[in-house]
Amino acid sequence: MAPLTWGQRAIWDTIQKTAPDDHYFNFGRVLAVPRRARPLTVAGAAEVLRTLVERHESLRIRLGEAPYGKAAHAGGGTPYGKAAHASGGAPYGRAVQTGGAAPYGSGSPEGGAEPWQVLATGGSIPVTVSEGDPERLRDALAETAFDYGNEWPLRIGLVVDRDEVTHIVLVFCHLAADGLGAEVAVTDLRLLLLRGSVPGPPPPSPLELARWQGSEQGLKVAAVAAEHWESEYRRIPPTMFDRRAGAPADPPIWRAHLVSRAMDLAVQRIAALSGASTSTVLLAAASMLAGRVTGHDVTAMLPIVGNRFRGDTVNAVTTLSQEGLFVLDLREGGFTELLRAAKPAALRAYRSAYHDPDDRDRLTERAGRERGVGIHPYCCFNDMRFTDRVDASPDELSVRRALDETTLTWPLSQERLNCRFCLHVTGEPGGLGVSLTADTGYLPRPDMERYLLDLESLLVEAAFREVLEPVG
Repeated sequence: MAPLTWGQRAIWDTIQKTAPDDHYFNFGRVLAVPRRARPLTVAGAAEVLRTLVERHESLRIRLGEAPYGKAAHAGGGTPYGKAAHASGGAPYGRAVQTGGAAPYGSGSPEGGAEPWQVLATGGSIPVTVSEGDPERLRDALAETAFDYGNEWPLRIGLVVDRDEVTHIVLVFCHLAADGLGAEVAVTDLRLLLLRGSVPGPPPPSPLELARWQGSEQGLKVAAVAAEHWESEYRRIPPTMFDRRAGAPADPPIWRAHLVSRAMDLAVQRIAALSGASTSTVLLAAASMLAGRVTGHDVTAMLPIVGNRFRGDTVNAVTTLSQEGLFVLDLREGGFTELLRAAKPAALRAYRSAYHDPDDRDRLTERAGRERGVGIHPYCCFNDMRFTDRVDASPDELSVRRALDETTLTWPLSQERLNCRFCLHVTGEPGGLGVSLTADTGYLPRPDMERYLLDLESLLVEAAFREVLEPVG
């Protein structure tokens, strides 16, 4: 057992505030079985998955009570079995097991005490087998929240064509992995299918990471991050979206999803000409527009940062991502001036993301007492892309013609979310994907749509009307 890591504590707090809609944080990956690994049987896939779960301890961790409370205890069981065997039914397809033992666990933690992470040394994960569409299987496995105290934080599906496995589906609990961690797991799975092994020793486990974070070296890193939060808390708006716009929609939380090739080309051009990353360009533009919508001269956004700056955590399958604090003073000028200011501000935000949530809670409470109002931006930014491509060559006519291809859909609605304004950036086949998930009590659906279209317009105009200069 060990305390939760900083990243686990951050996402656990978010999960609790979003429940019962916390399935929102589940996410999945689909791996087509490489041609050289075929034919692959269900039993062969189960063996490979067993090896993957043995390598990455985070995939065997559940929540339990801290040792000074009710003790978590092992529930017996043998190490992972090698032969998959048929089990009970599942909501989609049929299920097999990666081993024969009963799961290890202590029950779902309740009450106000923070849980600890408990590592299982033996047990099993149900594997759902289906002949259907792999993406449909992924969505079916992700549609319900995990049982954090009893269920292992990984759901597995196999898509078969007759007796051959064609796709492997992994659905992660966010306590076990973030987006980059999931990519590591998928890469390792592919290597296991092709070579039978993964080179090098396993990366640090979440238990080891938690112990380092509690060490003298870890506390020094946390102290540097805390200084940034403390200083910026004195000048940011208490909350970005602080005025109710009227009665919310039913349900209150909606997501608008824009896919724009024009915005993709414009952002790449701005990044190439300015020397900034495309993520910084988008963060600066999103903050500038959020300030216009809310009327704040100083904007605060919480970018989700991967925190894989240490060499030993680059290939870790765990949740390292946390929020940083990005602050931009809109009085510094137009978009070109704000982009110049955004690069060092983004670097400060990235450093602040690797922090102890207890420090942040303490500083938030203190700042609230000093200012006489609660402090929380409720405004986040998550660039979920793994590559950064820049290109200054697109001409204005091509970019403006691409505006006709832009699409906007409403793929999600739910009752609760721990934020009022969440911007997600993804790479899509049709261009750049920008999703806005918002509380319609503060930003109604028409305003959400207008924000995304205005963001597209702002960036297209900036790509050809601003005098862009290298940043830094």
